[in-house]
Amino acid sequence: MGLRVLLQCLYYPPEVGGLESHVAGLGEGLARHGHYVDMLTSRSQPRLKAKERMAGVNVHRVWMPGKTPLGWMAHTLATLPLNRRLAREADILHAHTFASAVPSLSTVRRYRRPLVLTLHTSHFLMRASKPRWRRIFTRIIRSTDYLLATSEEILNVALEIYQHPRSEVMTNAVDTDRFAPRAGREAKGRRRIVVPRRLFPKNGVEYLVRAMPLIAAELDVEARIVGDGPERQKLTALAAELGVAERIEFLGARSNAEMPELLCDADLAVIPSLMEATSIAALEAMSCGLPVAASAVGGLPEIIDGGVGSLFKPADAEALAGAVIALLERHDLRALGQEGRRRVVENWSINRMVERHLEIYNGLLDERQTQAKQDKQIAAER
Repeated sequence: MGLRVLLQCLYYPPEVGGLESHVAGLGEGLARHGHYVDMLTSRSQPRLKAKERMAGVNVHRVWMPGKTPLGWMAHTLATLPLNRRLAREADILHAHTFASAVPSLSTVRRYRRPLVLTLHTSHFLMRASKPRWRRIFTRIIRSTDYLLATSEEILNVALEIYQHPRSEVMTNAVDTDRFAPRAGREAKGRRRIVVPRRLFPKNGVEYLVRAMPLIAAELDVEARIVGDGPERQKLTALAAELGVAERIEFLGARSNAEMPELLCDADLAVIPSLMEATSIAALEAMSCGLPVAASAVGGLPEIIDGGVGSLFKPADAEALAGAVIALLERHDLRALGQEGRRRVVENWSINRMVERHLEIYNGLLDERQTQAKQDKQIAAER
């Protein structure tokens, strides 16, 4: 008999991003293994249904007024009644991000369900040093039965706040069947870089644009930037100012289904982030057999080294250009991509992630059963 798992996260597909891919991969993977999965999330786009079934996952969407801290707070409070109703039938509660954990804090006490928390993204890191937020995080982390984090950096910061006795890194995972090598472009003529980054300052796309004149001085190269955001106008203007507008194509936001083809149609992926957990975009590129040049921040050094690509100093256009040029001039570029693919399949596939989650869930449930038997026995002896 399968488990009933209640997942809660601010965002879920069709929203695009590493957080969304991680949670969808987990939910769909659990469903494929025969478990009943409820996903409690936001109605973040106006045309989304309040309830629907997606790839075996029962998705429940609750009002959210905007994608801002105040909007997140209002959404979190609005989910309390539905969280309580769904949790009554669940075996395991699993919150993704600190905001999504808040509704389950009272539910845990009421129904005595195990609570797992996964910390994602730079939003946690940016707030972790502030005393007011540290007090909030201490309460949330202390209330969970198991703590997961998507990078060593995030986990270490969380453990500085509260030394949770059960914790581990749970790196983002990839659907290695969907993100797989396929016939791409011929390695002739202009070389192509793909930059799968949304256009926000923390993603460092500005430094890729600033590096393009330096790269183009050595190699005939073009870049495709896949993602949208508030910096788009600024970045297109910068590309024109630097004389590389015809070498940079801004493709805007693309669906997850389109990404494998876009990745396989490039020679190299670049992740120029200034802050990062473990980049799902980098892992997806590696899974497609693509070498990756990435800034040495956050969880990126945990997945990328000289065997699969290169690391460079963040916020440094010259360092970025040097890494890209050095990689594109290598004769064994394809071998780097093959090694990246091998590592993802071996260590960061969806199946491996789901199996580890099930080990954690079942371990917590076994503990609860054992404790319940002991409590019953003690009561009978009185």
